[in-house]
Amino acid sequence: MTQTEQPRKIILDTETSGISTAEGHRIIEIGCVEMIDRKLTGESFHVYLNPGRVIEQGAMDVHGISNEFLEDKPVFAQVANDFLEFIRDSELVIHNAPFDVGFLDMELSLLRPSLGQLSDYATVFDTLDFARKKYPGQRNSLDALCRRYDIDNTHRVLHGALLDAEILADVYLFLTGGQEELGFKSGQDKDGQADGSTPQWITKDRPALKVLQANAEEVATHNKYLSDMAQLGEPIWQQQQN
Repeated sequence: MTQTEQPRKIILDTETSGISTAEGHRIIEIGCVEMIDRKLTGESFHVYLNPGRVIEQGAMDVHGISNEFLEDKPVFAQVANDFLEFIRDSELVIHNAPFDVGFLDMELSLLRPSLGQLSDYATVFDTLDFARKKYPGQRNSLDALCRRYDIDNTHRVLHGALLDAEILADVYLFLTGGQEELGFKSGQDKDGQADGSTPQWITKDRPALKVLQANAEEVATHNKYLSDMAQLGEPIWQQQQN
């Protein structure tokens, strides 16, 4: 990888049977979308998993995934290799990364033979941690960031790993890209001509700007204004010249 190249970004989210690995809860859904050069590629990884245990009602209320729905789904061990190949050598973009990473590392630790930890395959960028530093003292949940950046998430009635990953991809671009993502990049069609979709950068070879000269009345008004100011003392710009 050259210095100008950026690592693949894999925007990742999971849903779980509960909130604590210490209580034996497991991952029930993984959703990932791939981003290269700050653009989604259309590649994704999405799977529902049978956790081998009952989902807590509180968790079910959040994501809407039922125990019955997962009965015929694969277990993590059956998808682990495909998942790790998808994220290999990438930077994972996760909102509240310790939660998802903790669950994924727990799932990997249960495999025999062991496949290591998530950090053996990818680095992690935590958008929640980044947002808290950028907007201290403010709400920085995914929903709050969507409101801040005017990202439409009205279709997000319940949490879902793939949907949340797609929403997080938009949030990540605004969170880390500043004005670049607000329409200040040159919009061009396939022939390289401006398409009018976004404002254009002013280039060095642009035509000379038109200069409008003040008329006699405007010059007289300006000189009178300076004369009136002089009654209050020597202007600062003349002090600097002396």
